[in-house]
Amino acid sequence: MLIEFSVANFKSILERQTLSMVASADSEHAEKNVIELPGETIKYLKSAVVYGPNAAGKSNLLKAMLVLQQLILHSASSQEGIPMIGITPFLLDGNIPDEPSEFNIVFIASDGVKYEYHFSATPKAVEKEWMVAYPHGRPQRWFERELNKTTGKYEWWFGSKFKGEKAEKKVWQDFTRNNSLFFSTAVQLNNEQLKTPFGWIANQLIVITSGIDLNPLLSINLIKNNEGHKILDYLQAADIGIDGIDIKEEDLPPQAQFMGGNPFMQAIGALNFNPGGPEDTAGQKPKMIRVTTTHKNAETNEVVHLGIEDESEGTRKLFNLTGGWIRSLDIGATLLVDELERSLHPKITRFLVELFHSNKNQSNAQLIFTTHDTNLLDTSLLRRDQIWFVEKNNSKATYLYSLLDYNPRKEEALERGYLKGRYGAVPVVGEIN
Repeated sequence: MLIEFSVANFKSILERQTLSMVASADSEHAEKNVIELPGETIKYLKSAVVYGPNAAGKSNLLKAMLVLQQLILHSASSQEGIPMIGITPFLLDGNIPDEPSEFNIVFIASDGVKYEYHFSATPKAVEKEWMVAYPHGRPQRWFERELNKTTGKYEWWFGSKFKGEKAEKKVWQDFTRNNSLFFSTAVQLNNEQLKTPFGWIANQLIVITSGIDLNPLLSINLIKNNEGHKILDYLQAADIGIDGIDIKEEDLPPQAQFMGGNPFMQAIGALNFNPGGPEDTAGQKPKMIRVTTTHKNAETNEVVHLGIEDESEGTRKLFNLTGGWIRSLDIGATLLVDELERSLHPKITRFLVELFHSNKNQSNAQLIFTTHDTNLLDTSLLRRDQIWFVEKNNSKATYLYSLLDYNPRKEEALERGYLKGRYGAVPVVGEIN
């Protein structure tokens, strides 16, 4: 479960900006929208939304989270001297580009322990990295490394609670390159203690930024496992006119190389190419999975089958989302989605958000999303501490702030107030000369 995420000097973000999932003392929607953990006085939010004008930095907040995740998962595999992928500093201040980008995340992993992890890095090297664990609520600083810019070497420190023989720690340290994270390297070299927080980053954190959709594989697998009724329940609840959904395997057609024109079919086809070549060792030809939907004529009961690629963009997006949505709710993942409303009707968007506040969410899953859909600015759906805004300051840098900063009344019409500019974070539309 995510508690807090902070980032500084990344893309449009200059000064440190922090998104917190800690609930305020407000009792509003406490049963539906708030997570209470046994033995803890601090409460957490099940969802948060970020509003703001185009180009204000909403997407960059989520991209920062994706960069943090991908570097933790993959930086140990990078080659010496290769730039750290995704590290992009704020470029509109001539004094800043050479300074490191900073990332900080606080979360509760599957063992119920709170962890705080931090690193700062330029595209060339990690400059600082550390982790603190809080078993039984008491802080334990496990490791820290910092680049000495004078000598060009790292200064290392390991806490007494960080497990491992001295020789093991030396190996983990020596194999950590300048352009890789110790967290990533130590796990790759079988550090058992770090596997639990690493597992949360790898499996419980799902980040869908602009230009990336949830892979349909999750939805397809549910149908394969005879759980297609779960997908169908979502699609029918959205009232998109589908009476059934199925999959079947087909031989890969000769024209498969031309599927690039259809992104959905390209994604489906990619799941089924045999990486061994045109034929595998058993001599079997590669297969592709075709998703078909069923539509029934209400008057004649005639059944029509359509390929999912022939459905609307909104239907395809909802199909792609559904498997991930179900998985997130089942395993208690933290799901971040950029532009959730894209291609979806406002009622469907609201339906998807409400699922995280419903009894379908028994595992403390969280949803964090950006949107322009002001219909969701509704106090019957969201608490005031769940609503965030971004806008650019005078330095053209992203500034993130909470609705609570404006102390709105409980009964205040938030949508009307936002569109009138009461809380900022709206575009100032001018005239064309």
